[in-house]
Amino acid sequence: MKNSPIIALDFPSEEETIGFLNVFNESLFVKVGMELYLQEGPSIVYKLKELGHDVFLDLKLHDIPNTVGSAMRGLARIGADMVNVHAAGGEAMMQAAIEGLEAGTLAGQKRPKIIAVTQLTSTSEEQMKTEQLIERTLKESVLNYAELAKTAGMDGVVCSVQEAAVIRESCGDAFLKVTPGIRLDGGKNHDQQRVATPAVARKSGSTHIVVGRAITNSADPVATYFDIKNWWEAGFE
Repeated sequence: MKNSPIIALDFPSEEETIGFLNVFNESLFVKVGMELYLQEGPSIVYKLKELGHDVFLDLKLHDIPNTVGSAMRGLARIGADMVNVHAAGGEAMMQAAIEGLEAGTLAGQKRPKIIAVTQLTSTSEEQMKTEQLIERTLKESVLNYAELAKTAGMDGVVCSVQEAAVIRESCGDAFLKVTPGIRLDGGKNHDQQRVATPAVARKSGSTHIVVGRAITNSADPVATYFDIKNWWEAGFE
């Protein structure tokens, strides 16, 4: 699984998605979310894999353990490299998701990585407290979900850059910390509340970054992608 920035393919159709990717001359790590998957289904993942791309299938499953386990058994056959659930579903649900993935992975193939969403990067601390009635700080809530995910056997979590360092300290370097909300200096936040630059993300402990509109809405997506990739890689220095 590549360590390059993950491009969020938030397009409504396969045609637009492939048209966007055709301007790149290399294999990429891409994210297929609900918008694209619900329009195209598993065929979009098959197509992206045929083109040589790594795929993060971002469906954020959250249901009773039996349902999530059964769904993951089916998703395992699609061929995505990484999938996810909501940590708020609880330890039993996360364990069922892993069991479903393992049961559905074809013989001789490696099961997809599975990570858990902690708190969405569009969620502010005030919103969490007033709407979710969680009285702890946002960082404490995210860390709690991360530790629960690790106990359940998850490969990592989705979190913001602001929580990556404390999760790394608690859960270790190898535990994946996939961070959306990545912007270049001066970039728009859109609907994200907790954002950071690629270099800050890497230095803070992110293992992967997810970038969407900063690239897909750019006048020059290729140049913007490589700017982000260069800043991300500079964080290793």
